[in-house]
Amino acid sequence: MPEDDFDIDVDDLQRRMDGAMASLKTEFASLRTGRASGSILEPVMVDAYGQMTPINQVGTVNVPEPRMVTVNVWDKGLVGSVEKAIRESGLGINPQTNGTIIMLPIPELNEERRRELSKVAANYAENSRISVRNIRRDGMDQIKKAKSVGMSEDDQKLWESEVQNMTDSQIKAVDLALEVKQSEIMEV
Repeated sequence: MPEDDFDIDVDDLQRRMDGAMASLKTEFASLRTGRASGSILEPVMVDAYGQMTPINQVGTVNVPEPRMVTVNVWDKGLVGSVEKAIRESGLGINPQTNGTIIMLPIPELNEERRRELSKVAANYAENSRISVRNIRRDGMDQIKKAKSVGMSEDDQKLWESEVQNMTDSQIKAVDLALEVKQSEIMEV
């Protein structure tokens, strides 16, 4: 890596690229496969005590069996709000309430729904790639600015290849995550 006489913050670029990857993983976790997973409820927000609260802050999320997720709501008064939030989340799961426990049976996925989810996963991955490329562009802009205030040609090339290598490695990670997720979705 070249000397740091100029203001090229590769740590910031790397942190932002890692953030794009973390965001992709969160989006992937919300995609339902045929298997039950507590993470499908992560994006669900519940109207609790007048403000929107993540579901895991109003109850315990468990996976007691392969096709069942349960939410044990701590405050009996919030059971209705939690149930409503799950129904309106677009997950396509029909909650069944038993006292303070909400059971979510995970239905089998049909072939058409699997293809649909696979396309959604591909869109998430493409958005992540776009984010990574935008961060790369920011890095390249920083390098151009540094060049205009006296960075040598050699240093410019070293920095550009550093930023390009970071980008390539992140794009590879996105592609790999997509491949894993799509095979998980298509698994019967």
